[in-house]
Amino acid sequence: MDYLQHPFESKRHTVFSKKGMVATSQPLAAQAGIEVMQKGGNAIDAAIAAAAALTVVEPTSNGIGGDAFALVWVKDKLHGLNSSGPAPQSISPEAVKALGHEKMPVHGVVPITVPGAPAAWAELSRKFGKLPLAEALKPAIRYAEEGYPLTPILGKYWKLAYDKFKTSFTAEEYQAWFDTFAPNGKAPEIGEMWTSPGHASTLKEIGETDARSFYEGALAEKIADYVQKHNGFLSKEDLAAYQPEWVEPVSANYRGYDVWEIPPNGQGMVALMALNIFKNLNEPKWQSAETYHEQIEAMKLAFTDGKEFITEPAEMPVSAEHLLSDEYAKKRAETVGETASHPEPYELPKGGTVYLSAADEEGNMISYIQSNYMGFGSGIVVPGTGIGLQNRGADFSLDPGHPNVLRGGKRTYHTIIPGFLSKDGKAVGPFGVMGGYMQPQGHFQVVANTIDFLLNPQAALDAPRWQWMEGKTVLVEPHFPNYLAQALARKGHQIQVATDGGAFGRGQIIWRNPETGVLSGGTESRTDGAVAAW
Repeated sequence: MDYLQHPFESKRHTVFSKKGMVATSQPLAAQAGIEVMQKGGNAIDAAIAAAAALTVVEPTSNGIGGDAFALVWVKDKLHGLNSSGPAPQSISPEAVKALGHEKMPVHGVVPITVPGAPAAWAELSRKFGKLPLAEALKPAIRYAEEGYPLTPILGKYWKLAYDKFKTSFTAEEYQAWFDTFAPNGKAPEIGEMWTSPGHASTLKEIGETDARSFYEGALAEKIADYVQKHNGFLSKEDLAAYQPEWVEPVSANYRGYDVWEIPPNGQGMVALMALNIFKNLNEPKWQSAETYHEQIEAMKLAFTDGKEFITEPAEMPVSAEHLLSDEYAKKRAETVGETASHPEPYELPKGGTVYLSAADEEGNMISYIQSNYMGFGSGIVVPGTGIGLQNRGADFSLDPGHPNVLRGGKRTYHTIIPGFLSKDGKAVGPFGVMGGYMQPQGHFQVVANTIDFLLNPQAALDAPRWQWMEGKTVLVEPHFPNYLAQALARKGHQIQVATDGGAFGRGQIIWRNPETGVLSGGTESRTDGAVAAW
């Protein structure tokens, strides 16, 4: 039986509920959130439960050793949490080059940065939760101890990773990855049970110590000792010094709605910049090649500038305020023509994963995202702990003239972004699309689908997606209408058709009716997505 074969068209409907809702890319994680909510937790407790569960039930996309961001709506106010970790203090371009690297490596101990996810769980629990952190982590611990059967898309990507790693991860430092994720000498199959006692014991310790063991105690010592044993840079001092940061979210008003993102060092700015440029162009038309062309052009301009300028705010050569200004949007919109362009960075003015949402009947809502970056991350797992460490440092530049140049204690340009929508000061709800550089493109398309074309949450996610790759190259999904692809090609876009939807991100949406409090949710048809409702 082939669990990845779907010869017949199927569809999902929008899910409705009143008391609570959790939307994630994995059914067991969504259920973990509802379970905690039914024990007296709120939407924030539910999100923590789902996030911790995802480190166990979807390790191909995230882990305990990754980063996290959140947008939290509580008592009619939106709060932003940046829980991305910095580079180790001892690292530098010179130190990396001395190890024989001309650019930042993708795997191994070198690109490991301080993990922020456990600190995010503890901080969200402390500030907004109703239950102890240890209580919120119980479902994840149970899944790790008792095991669970792999879902189809999870099994697909686990096997792809194993097939790649078995030939490339030959050094001793990678052995713990195989011990943890291929304990029988192979990747677990779709429908096969997998357990991880290491994950369970680590999550228990994080819960019992409000994550302090991860940064100052026994877990911190295990992490730092293993990384340094293999000539990495992360130290106990780096872990002990870490604190997540509460930030003011940034927004753009798009046709009467406020679209919210986390400010730099994240790339959420790119989605807002693209929306601002696009609204200065022609009125959107349903299934129109001209509208798709202008969306793509707006996105490529915003992305080119985001990659050029976004890093730690203090080191950006242009302010976030300017990049979100009407002046910037109008100047960039003026460069959009009738045919595809090859974008160049904006001339500076004189003088750049797993996603989940949760909501409860009290009106609390959270947009949450966490990631190890590229799949399983660095490939480094701390033996016996289930802690897979992220490779977020791979995005640093070694060019001393680049804004995102590597420096000890600095946070890199970050791809993972939660989104939130409001109107006239009232919450509409959380949304997000994970998937590397697809994320702001997914945010842009979901917002346009919702606001411009009034698509329900499930349809807004199901709509065929496009992804600007580079230059004039645009990748489209297999079910993207051929007549539109042909029309875009006539406008100079180099259209490539993907064989499946795996490269186009995985999204979740929960909208709240401000009059009735009824919640409506959509989940990702491109993965094992689920909306758990109460």
